[in-house]
Amino acid sequence: MILAFLPWLDTSPVRSARYRPLYRQFFWVFVIVCIGLGYLGSNPPEGYYVLFARLFTIYYFAYFLVILPVLGLVEKTKPLPNSITESILNVAGQPGRRPESEEEYDDP
Repeated sequence: MILAFLPWLDTSPVRSARYRPLYRQFFWVFVIVCIGLGYLGSNPPEGYYVLFARLFTIYYFAYFLVILPVLGLVEKTKPLPNSITESILNVAGQPGRRPESEEEYDDP
């Protein structure tokens, strides 16, 4: 149900994680938590499995309900390019210039 409201929970005007370094860190922790929840769900509910499953569950819901909305408001993003071609076609340090031959596509 939370995933249905995800577009409204992410309050950042920048959608790409390429320009949001702090978001990228929280995202990879979230991926680890999801894998951990899958592993812990396959184990019997006893001992430390229950403790870690509870901690991971708290982070899972906090990621969507607390971290995403707050991070979008306080995060300082990297400068955005003027167009998509600037970020994709960065040839020889000249953003936005199209390569004229196949050799210019290769890295030096």
